Amino acid sequence: MTIERADIEKLAELARIELNEATIAETTKSIADVLALVDQLQAADTEGVEPMAHPTDATQRLRTDEVTETTHREDFQAIAPATEAGLYLVPKVID
Repeated sequence: MTIERADIEKLAELARIELNEATIAETTKSIADVLALVDQLQAADTEGVEPMAHPTDATQRLRTDEVTETTHREDFQAIAPATEAGLYLVPKVID
């Protein structure tokens, strides 16, 4: 696929960006290079290649799920102004 100056100008208009003459030429070349790379990648034979989720098929080592902190709920509720059935009571703020 080839990209031309008119294509870049249309993209700039759609993106609401202003490009000067030097930028248009540079952008045209950059996009043409990217499209050439895409064409090169599409030409590669991938028949029979199984898709991978990760290129190294690494498995993540996980730590054991252990409780490291004790609960302080009773301590906190003991100093709260108002509690009931293990819940904190607060004044109503919405009518």
